[in-house]
Amino acid sequence: MLEFVINSFRESAELKLAFVELYAERIVEVGQIIARALKDGNKVLLFGNGGSAADAQHIAGEIVGRFKRERRALPAIALTTDTSILTAVGNDYGFERVFERQVEALCMPGDIAVGISTSGNSPNVVRGLMKAHDLGATTIAFTGRDGGKLVDIAHYSFVVPSYDTARIQECHITLGHVLCEIIDRLL
Repeated sequence: MLEFVINSFRESAELKLAFVELYAERIVEVGQIIARALKDGNKVLLFGNGGSAADAQHIAGEIVGRFKRERRALPAIALTTDTSILTAVGNDYGFERVFERQVEALCMPGDIAVGISTSGNSPNVVRGLMKAHDLGATTIAFTGRDGGKLVDIAHYSFVVPSYDTARIQECHITLGHVLCEIIDRLL
């Protein structure tokens, strides 16, 4: 069991190092884009399912509250939290449209939309990001595996090179934290 624990941490650390080697420059660029959008009065919309929904909520909380530095509250919304909207849209239109309808209602040109899906193929995340793209938002995908359909939709994609859902999610939340720190530093 001890070897399993050590190997799990080692795998996570090695995957994060491989990920940052692939995406360090893009992470800086996207952090700057998000900070600029927030400075200009736009907002960040985040969405995903399951653990990715939790990541969306976590990142939104860091942006609205603060990450490490005191600063004014910034506008970010996790589209995973309103059970009345989620269940009404899911019931009336189908679960694949729960994010698309919210994006249609809330997204403006210049906003940032972050779709999070370990496979990159979650139908509701794909539709939500497509709608945001159509409405003039800057679209960002956090994915894994081969990137799935999201990489063809998003302006900026981050594909964790793994098929292990837990390891992908660990990279996603680290990416979210680093982007939040860039936002804090720039604003």
